[in-house]
Amino acid sequence: MNKYEIVRKIEEYAPLETQESWDCSGWEVDIPHPEIKDFDPPSRGGYLPVHEINKILFALTVTDKIIEQAREKGCDMIISHHPLFYVPLNWKDINIYSAHTNLDKTEGGTTDRLIKELGFIKTESYEFVRIVRLENPITVEELRQRLLKISPKLRYINNYDKEKIQSIGFCAGSGSEFISETDTDAFVTGDLKFHNALDCRQVVFDIGHFESEIFAPQILKEITGVGEKGVIADEKSPFI
Repeated sequence: MNKYEIVRKIEEYAPLETQESWDCSGWEVDIPHPEIKDFDPPSRGGYLPVHEINKILFALTVTDKIIEQAREKGCDMIISHHPLFYVPLNWKDINIYSAHTNLDKTEGGTTDRLIKELGFIKTESYEFVRIVRLENPITVEELRQRLLKISPKLRYINNYDKEKIQSIGFCAGSGSEFISETDTDAFVTGDLKFHNALDCRQVVFDIGHFESEIFAPQILKEITGVGEKGVIADEKSPFI
């Protein structure tokens, strides 16, 4: 497998230029072809080497444990959702590529998959936020029970004691900033902060950052089409 062809598939699906300005998506570690001594990456107009890889580990977040998994499973490349803002020296012997906010924004991306896995149908898209408008309202408890299948330890707030929900906003990851901008009965995201919770007029479910994005590695594997040469990492939330 040519690692640049694999990355091309990801960037066609979720263009790198659509990532947020603060994001670090893209190549985190790009090991040059061993036969090329003075390598200039393609991003700087350099020579594009044919570099074959054998196996890919798909992960949500690259950690020491994920690096260990990659080595144990014979993977010479990791494709993750969360980018790295710092690369430890002992990680630089394996190719690492990340697709973060560009994957969140694109149609069929992180939040869209969350909605699909919950059995809902998206009706509207606004950058990171997706909206589901139901033909028939459901109760707050019905929505909670559906979310529990993905996030057994979810928490939620209902400051105005709403009983029925007909519209739901979704933002996988940390989407607290979008709650007040979304005119829906309920909002589903991760990483809800205390003061955001106090001010919410909607019913807001915090299903956890990890749980809200857990399908990202599978999405990336599907995009690349590597089949058995791709392995989904064994990951779990850091919260007990």
